Amino acid sequence: MNLLLDTHVWVGWLLPEAGTSPRERAALDLAAARGELRISAISLWEAQMLHAKKRLELPLPFPAWLEAAAAPNVVTVVPVDVQVVAALDTLPATFHGDPADRIIVATARVHALPLATRDARIRRSQLVRLWKPSRR
Repeated sequence: MNLLLDTHVWVGWLLPEAGTSPRERAALDLAAARGELRISAISLWEAQMLHAKKRLELPLPFPAWLEAAAAPNVVTVVPVDVQVVAALDTLPATFHGDPADRIIVATARVHALPLATRDARIRRSQLVRLWKPSRR
């Protein structure tokens, strides 16, 4: 099953000190091995912004980390295309003021992907199917 990762889930999975639970990490590792993980292209920009604001410390220079973190054997980057931008128009005006989160939700909706997120506003919105790691 393909799965879209919110930026914080993607980064947290790749950085061991970021607080991803062992169960989530194992499920994401398995999904990655199967080629099932997706991120929105906007997550690349969000990661750069976090790094520029010193909110994301990395073991490598940012360009090298980003290239490894978004490598095809790790995740598939889903473009912000016409369908995703058009889907933004279908989201309630009251839903989330963060443009990146709106794009991530629109991406999940357009591609019918469950979303792995800890964002409370997204979770409460019921606009997307949410991912729950299996108990295996």
